[in-house]
Amino acid sequence: MGAAEVNQFLTHLAVNENVAASTQNQALWALLFLYKEVLSQDIGDLGDVIRAKKPKRLPIVLTPEEVRLVLNQLSGISWLMINLLYGAGLRQMECLRLRVQDIDFSYNQIAVRSGKGDKDRLTMLPHVIKEPLRRHLDKVKKVHETDLSHGLGGVYLPDALEKKYPNAAKEWGWSRKIGMFPANELSIDPRSGKKRRHHEGEWVLQRLVREARVKAGLAKHISCHTFRHSFATHLLQAGYDIRTIQELLGHKDVKTTMIYTHVINQGGQGVRSPADLLIL
Repeated sequence: MGAAEVNQFLTHLAVNENVAASTQNQALWALLFLYKEVLSQDIGDLGDVIRAKKPKRLPIVLTPEEVRLVLNQLSGISWLMINLLYGAGLRQMECLRLRVQDIDFSYNQIAVRSGKGDKDRLTMLPHVIKEPLRRHLDKVKKVHETDLSHGLGGVYLPDALEKKYPNAAKEWGWSRKIGMFPANELSIDPRSGKKRRHHEGEWVLQRLVREARVKAGLAKHISCHTFRHSFATHLLQAGYDIRTIQELLGHKDVKTTMIYTHVINQGGQGVRSPADLLIL
């Protein structure tokens, strides 16, 4: 098979099978990998493949009361992590990868390192979690010191920093992979072979959100990212300008942030239903 057959197959997926755009893309990248890495062949020009349409969906957003209901089902570390997703607008992995040195209690801000697109940005540190976070960091520091006393490999340093600063891996401020939310279990770092304590797995946070939603009795199907959507929407409703919210979210283009203006304009917010104008 060559480019013509691959084109025909991908078009078939979209036209006859009505697959989602993500499914067609997955098939495309799998075929490209097959030809390049396995068969060592140039697949050639695929021509004009009929692409599956990606549906335009508005993000699911919780009301402030619904956020409160979910948070009331949580405590301890779980409560802290979800509060960071909502209160600082963090993505799931941005939260899990936070380091101790990324939190600035004096300026009430969080430095998000290597976010989406490998960009750094600043966002706010919610006042409501400052003291609980301080107490949590005291516990994390003890875990870090205990690991070092047992001869573990310290923390993972990005790029070539471990060679440049050989003692930094054992310093408290460099806790990147231990970070704010260390995992309960130790693991072997495949890059160095050293035994380290990684940050919590993303599935842990996903499970917490799912269980809290059920306990809160919410009908909405929410995920970790729902709290980031809610963060942006609630800031807009509070009167903050779109450019400020764009910077806090780390969006490259303001058009991405503009979707939240569509959210607050949907469902009749600010528009009175004609049914309410009827005299019954």
